[in-house]
Amino acid sequence: MRDDHEFGSAKEAANDPRILVFGRLLGAANGLEYLLGKALENETGLTHSLFELLLVVGRAGEGGISTKGIAQAKVLTSGGATRLVHRGVELGLVSRRASTEDRRVQIVELTPEGERLAVEASTIHARNIEQLVLAILPANDLGAFEESVKVLSKHAASQLPVMP
Repeated sequence: MRDDHEFGSAKEAANDPRILVFGRLLGAANGLEYLLGKALENETGLTHSLFELLLVVGRAGEGGISTKGIAQAKVLTSGGATRLVHRGVELGLVSRRASTEDRRVQIVELTPEGERLAVEASTIHARNIEQLVLAILPANDLGAFEESVKVLSKHAASQLPVMP
């Protein structure tokens, strides 16, 4: 199909294979995020957003990550990241401190409780992903699936603007 193809009707447009595959991708992602997020919250008390905060901060390792880095990683505005970090601080999962290089920059690190909960929740989340996603795909397709998701994720991240 040519990129400049004009559709003759809404039905034709809605049944375009490119539009269908993207809609299915979004539907799968949204449905799985709901199911996995609900299971995680039921089993650990953590919302999916707070769990992702723990993962982003945990991935940063020693020295932590700036609030701006969290915003970019989670595709949030700086205000959204600040509110998320504030919730994490209130719950004792992360701590905030001024950067030694630039006191205007806030560095976020896991607390011992945040570290413990990140590990516990990740164990549960990995099990749930195995059951709801990986176990239903043909075993010989898993490598290609993982690589395709990685390529899509990296490309999307490279196209995103710097979050305000």
